[in-house]
Amino acid sequence: MRKNYILLILLFLGVVSCQNQENKKNTEMNPFFSEYGTEFNVAPFDKIEVKHYLPAFEKGIEEHNTEIAAIVNSTEAASFENTIETLEYSGILLTKVRNVFGNMRSTNTNKELQGAAGIIVPMLSRHRDEILLNQKLFEKVKAVYDQKDQLNLAKEQEKLLEETYKDFKRGGAELNTEKKEELKSINEELAQLGLSFGDNVLEETNKFKMLIENEEDLAGLPDNVKEAALITNDESEYKGKWVFTVQKPSMIPFLTYAENRELREKLLTAYTEKGNHNDDLDNKKNIARIVNLRIKRAKLLAYNNHAAYVLEETMAKTPENVYKLMNQVWDAALPVAKKEAAELQKLIDKEGGNFKLAPWDWWLYAEKLRKEKYDLDEELLRPYFKLENVRDGAFMVANKIFGISFKEINNVPTYHPEVQSFEVLDKDGSHIGILFMDFYPRESKRAGAWMSEFEGQYKKDGKNIDPIITTNFNFTKPSGDKPALISFDEVSTLFHEFGHALHGLLSDCTYPSLAGTNVSRDFVEMPSQILENWAAEPEVMKLYAKHYETGEAIPDELIEKLSNSKYFNNGFTTVEYLSAAFLDMDWHTLTEVNDNIDVNAFEKASMNKIGLIPEIIVRYRSPYFSHITGGYSAGYYSYLWSEVLDADAFEAFKETGIFNAETGQKLRDEVLSKGSTDDPMVLYKNFRGQEPNTDAVLKRKGFL
Repeated sequence: MRKNYILLILLFLGVVSCQNQENKKNTEMNPFFSEYGTEFNVAPFDKIEVKHYLPAFEKGIEEHNTEIAAIVNSTEAASFENTIETLEYSGILLTKVRNVFGNMRSTNTNKELQGAAGIIVPMLSRHRDEILLNQKLFEKVKAVYDQKDQLNLAKEQEKLLEETYKDFKRGGAELNTEKKEELKSINEELAQLGLSFGDNVLEETNKFKMLIENEEDLAGLPDNVKEAALITNDESEYKGKWVFTVQKPSMIPFLTYAENRELREKLLTAYTEKGNHNDDLDNKKNIARIVNLRIKRAKLLAYNNHAAYVLEETMAKTPENVYKLMNQVWDAALPVAKKEAAELQKLIDKEGGNFKLAPWDWWLYAEKLRKEKYDLDEELLRPYFKLENVRDGAFMVANKIFGISFKEINNVPTYHPEVQSFEVLDKDGSHIGILFMDFYPRESKRAGAWMSEFEGQYKKDGKNIDPIITTNFNFTKPSGDKPALISFDEVSTLFHEFGHALHGLLSDCTYPSLAGTNVSRDFVEMPSQILENWAAEPEVMKLYAKHYETGEAIPDELIEKLSNSKYFNNGFTTVEYLSAAFLDMDWHTLTEVNDNIDVNAFEKASMNKIGLIPEIIVRYRSPYFSHITGGYSAGYYSYLWSEVLDADAFEAFKETGIFNAETGQKLRDEVLSKGSTDDPMVLYKNFRGQEPNTDAVLKRKGFL
């Protein structure tokens, strides 16, 4: 018996020794533990494996803890430099790893990476709490904050001190020990739930495939849509058949053109029922638990509800202000949407359709009505919107108003073969940063469109850290001998995300937490949405909208038709969006925990309260409303708030010329370069010279 015991010990020691050797080997070979050594310091994606993340996070947290301990244990009196500034620049390795890991989870994930996230994300939540709930560290921060009026700080330093102090207060630093432990538990569970929610949405999105074997069921679809859906892969079980998914580039064209009403209903229902099947991918319990935990956290931190907690740090400030704006626009948009529905019903009746307009009919009959009213067919526009030309058009706009240029490069690593890379150069030819553009959908990539960063801009020790920005889309891929031809809505999306990219690229801030797009949620969409305005300007369209076969610029006749139809269907798009914003706010203004909440019943009551008509479905239903489990909880209204700003801001260009370099430089200097170094309304007024009002946005939507 004793002999066997000794053998077991020896065997265990051997295993441990092998594991230690393997860990040492991984540490030595881990790409995160040394300088990247690549051009422009881009991450060496080809060398980074999933196994590298956990050791890198563990070492990053260890180094960060050592830096925090040095601040806490310093015998020097707390100062802005040795406390606030030192804290701001701490955790470099952790940030380095987190930027790559977060982007890979969104753009190129797999089961192994998702498994690693299950360990890493809660670990990061605990680490953040350990910093914000560190009593001695908070005392040091507070000591500096209490003498802020005597420190003679520069504006950006004042803002950093203010934000750092607020982060600790809002992070629970003033709670007692018992409540701090409760807060840690809540934050960790929220981190896990957010992961589960997102993974479920991705799997649900990838899982559904509508297989069509009979070509008659494709009646009404343009050739390019059919070509994109046809499976030609010899190894696919679907070869020679057509497959449509709930990814927007596949779903929207089908809903817009397919004559088969039953299949339209099947496809839209699959989309709107994601996460709502009472199976292992169901998200109703996740969203209910997330909402309840957010209520508990808000109460712990002395807020009435989660929305009050979130909005304190925004331009809107209070839920009441958000509801006021949303109601003002809703009251203008809903009658328009009802009128639009009535027009579509008349068209259905005129064609002899013996049915009432339903949500899966809207896109088809709206497109028919647009053709009838404006003689405008989306498919006549699409050949002029070759993706590469639209991209270059956005680059030309940035060049004309900001003086910057974009040079495609092939000497930097990328995380996927489809990713395009550009060096961004200033007007004097100096390097600004790197821009990645990732255009197409894949199963490893989440839906939607977004901008992110692998490296944010900031300054340290007299050196500027150059930004590495990524923009992500889900546009239809090239098919056969045709390039990627996108819709005008997708053109606007490209300009939108490019606007976010410019906000990150043109940042000129000292501190990383204040730089680039690190601004309030209801201000961050202003720089992106203002860029959308240029996409539809005739003068701009002549630059980028060129027929993919002939190279001829888009005819004036088509531009005029597009302009004439600019108010068309605005009731629908505004109501569809705002219904989701109301749903978000209704969830997050709840004040009492309810463990038995019925998610579908709550959602229905929310929509009934605002009078959403049955012909329109809320843009995002709760079980797949990823915005509100991510960074836009109590913040989906932000697009509307920012739209008020961007509609007014673009008027400055209309007044001086849409390519006026002086106005462009002012936008760059007073807004895009400033990050969050001042109050957003101050930044806006510095650019515009006045506060905005809602008239400009209501006028642009055709509601005035």
